[in-house]
Amino acid sequence: MNLQQLEYIVAVDITRHFVSAAERCFVTQATLSMMIKKLEEELGVVIFDRSKQPVVPTETGQRLIEQAQTILHEINRMKEIVQEEKDEVRGTLKLGIIPTLAPYLLPLFLRAFMKKYPLVNLQIFEMITDTAIQKLKQNELDIAIMATPVNNPALREEPLFYEQFVVYASSDEKLMKKKYLLADDIDVNRLWLLEEGHCLRSQVINLCELKKREKEAHRFDFETGSIETLKKLVDTYNGVTILPELALNDLTPEQREHIRFFRSPAPVREISLVTYRHFVKKRLVEALRDIILQNVSPEMRSPLKKMVTEI
Repeated sequence: MNLQQLEYIVAVDITRHFVSAAERCFVTQATLSMMIKKLEEELGVVIFDRSKQPVVPTETGQRLIEQAQTILHEINRMKEIVQEEKDEVRGTLKLGIIPTLAPYLLPLFLRAFMKKYPLVNLQIFEMITDTAIQKLKQNELDIAIMATPVNNPALREEPLFYEQFVVYASSDEKLMKKKYLLADDIDVNRLWLLEEGHCLRSQVINLCELKKREKEAHRFDFETGSIETLKKLVDTYNGVTILPELALNDLTPEQREHIRFFRSPAPVREISLVTYRHFVKKRLVEALRDIILQNVSPEMRSPLKKMVTEI
């Protein structure tokens, strides 16, 4: 048994295809298949059910793959320990971030991070929560910035800040007559929402208690993955949408007139750094966390007098 064999079975588990796994590992398909076969013979088990397409791990194979992932993570940890002893913050950090956060949070800290840590190769990928969770487990991401809690025992969550929800509405909406709002003030039939798969959609549905009424509201037939599109829909066709607090930074003075805040305790979403439970690049995470916290307002760091909205 060797580390290459462990890398190969993890690659097949990710791609569910021997040819794709070989390409991922920069070897021929024949080499990868032979090495996996030798590992199966050595252990006396079948790791993959090759009769199915795509291939899937056997029950025992799945347990072996999970152990292989742990071993590979620990090997990488040894390299990190050496870098920490040198007191260096360097290496590659693969960062996932949800689309409802990326355009508003990244501009706040990205330049400062790159300037302070020139030896870090930061790779950023925008993706929805479910995709980020899967890629964290498959070691295709080092860390993700997302709304939590996600209640997944395989992941570690480190809360960063708490982002208020605000209402963005056209001037002819009844709720615009109020200074502060309650969730009950929102007419669900006037509400524009993101498409399925976005955690912000789930949080708004929970906030407005829309689960039973969601299919009855014709507005939900329109699908978009963009907060900017939601704002334009309100500007053009009237209605209401819910924005996260950081999105306010991009509003024009005229658009700010269309904002209403919720009555205290304000509903918020918890934003966290999320890693796989065997994550190894601790110094890089600490560096990223510190830079982010330096560039968000102190008021956003405390959950006091706020109501965290579950995903």
